[in-house]
Amino acid sequence: MTINHTIKVALGGLKTNKMRSGLTILGIVIGVTAIIMVVSLGDGARNLILGQIEGIGARVIGIIPGRQPKGPTDVLATLTASLKQRDLDLLSRKENVPHADGIMPIVFGSETASYKEETYRPTIFGGTELMAEIYDVYPEQGRNISEDEVRGSADVVILGSKVADELAPGVNLLGERIKIKGRNFLVIGILPKKGGSSFINFDDMAMVPYTTAQHYIFGIKHFNRLAIRVDKEENINTTVEDIKATLRNAHNITDPEKDDFGVETQADALKTVGTILSTLTLFLALVAAISLIVGGIGIMNIMLVSVTERTREIGLRKALGATGKNILMQFLLEATILTGIGGLIGIMLGSGLSFAIAFIISNVYGLDWGFTFPWQATILGIAVSAVVGLIFGIYPARKAAAKSPIEALRYE
Repeated sequence: MTINHTIKVALGGLKTNKMRSGLTILGIVIGVTAIIMVVSLGDGARNLILGQIEGIGARVIGIIPGRQPKGPTDVLATLTASLKQRDLDLLSRKENVPHADGIMPIVFGSETASYKEETYRPTIFGGTELMAEIYDVYPEQGRNISEDEVRGSADVVILGSKVADELAPGVNLLGERIKIKGRNFLVIGILPKKGGSSFINFDDMAMVPYTTAQHYIFGIKHFNRLAIRVDKEENINTTVEDIKATLRNAHNITDPEKDDFGVETQADALKTVGTILSTLTLFLALVAAISLIVGGIGIMNIMLVSVTERTREIGLRKALGATGKNILMQFLLEATILTGIGGLIGIMLGSGLSFAIAFIISNVYGLDWGFTFPWQATILGIAVSAVVGLIFGIYPARKAAAKSPIEALRYE
């Protein structure tokens, strides 16, 4: 019996019960669709976040207070330690960090802002005049915070577009005064709408001098973070070591394992976030793949029922000269065809839904979320579908091939 004839017989067997074949395919479709969507949307999220980290600038080094957690017992250490004014002064000295081209202390938190009868709770971001350059976000209206306003703890604020809209819909707040924690702040600038496309959501932010945030809003003396801009990209590694040496000396630390701070470059952030997102995507894809196994078990059950129902057909074919190998091949082909069709439909459905979701996120929510066709997941989906068909089709096929033609013909 030729392979073409075997394929025709297998297709004929599937066509005799289209409803059952369709329901059998459904399990594979769901599994492959889930894998395609998880991988595609995971890649979209990964590209969005990594792209925004890159937008901060390759020459910016972040200093994070607290011992960086290496296990569950270290988590509390990140909450207790902090960076102080003395650290800022030491890092600002050229002899300590010679390649630093600017340093910005950062303070942030949440506080209620109000304008007339309207209230809103934005993220308060305290920084310096370097905010615009470091994060590449300049006021669309008005101006940036000045160095003198930072030194004088001035009550000035730059509003994100969402904050401005929430506090005064349809009203230009530039030059107006809003209240934050009972103090009147002059609105000196309004940021352009970013649509949440930044790693930091500037739309939902009110930017003030860090000195103002420390003294009048949060009542603290430490910093939540320090950002240092390096003069040249090739000096980043040297500057990292200078920062560590300066802070270890200031904090009387001799063992690097006991550092009560973390130093993070853009490359570190990209690597860390990329690893986390890739691992999460893989985990979700594996969870989605469980449905393929469930679909495979469904195929095996359906094929066993089919073998029982077609016992007389099997006996007749054997009586006419079909060998056990021919019967085995026929039922294996039926199982593989079912999973193959399910895999192809799943790939098309998963890709279509992923594209639609990416389009909605990009256009409705304003995120720079691009659609990524997951070639690797597609190949994996096809391969897994075929393997599932073979594995879960072997037992029913062997059972069919082992039937005696005389007993099969007598089967009622």
